[in-house]
Amino acid sequence: MQEGTFIAPGYSEETGGRQPDVYAANCPTRQLLDRIADKWSVLILTTLGGGEMRFNALKRRIDGISQKMLSQTLRSLERDGLVARHVVPTVPVTVIYAITPLGSELIEALQAMIDWAERRMAMVGEAQCAYDTRERERLIGA
Repeated sequence: MQEGTFIAPGYSEETGGRQPDVYAANCPTRQLLDRIADKWSVLILTTLGGGEMRFNALKRRIDGISQKMLSQTLRSLERDGLVARHVVPTVPVTVIYAITPLGSELIEALQAMIDWAERRMAMVGEAQCAYDTRERERLIGA
């Protein structure tokens, strides 16, 4: 093994720039990618990137998310250090969520993917239509 490298849990190879053959279920990289690639996490992080918000304001801004899913995702993001939760002692209690510096750094990394998606939506839509047409023709011809 080369100096400065080590075997990471879940990896079948040494670290040092090489891709693992398999991402094991307990691989730390896979676990973190599972979290940040989740659609709700991305939507919550990018929404909070615009400034701190209360729970219900977040829920209103993210169409389709249930209260349970928002709560679970916020807890996970807080646990990962990407979101901070601040309780204000009011009646009723006010809870404010904000992005952390680590979360802001992640948004910067995600921004390239978001920009790509916005630039390529039409091309992806065209590819989907072409695929659907081929599939219909294949099923009719079968």
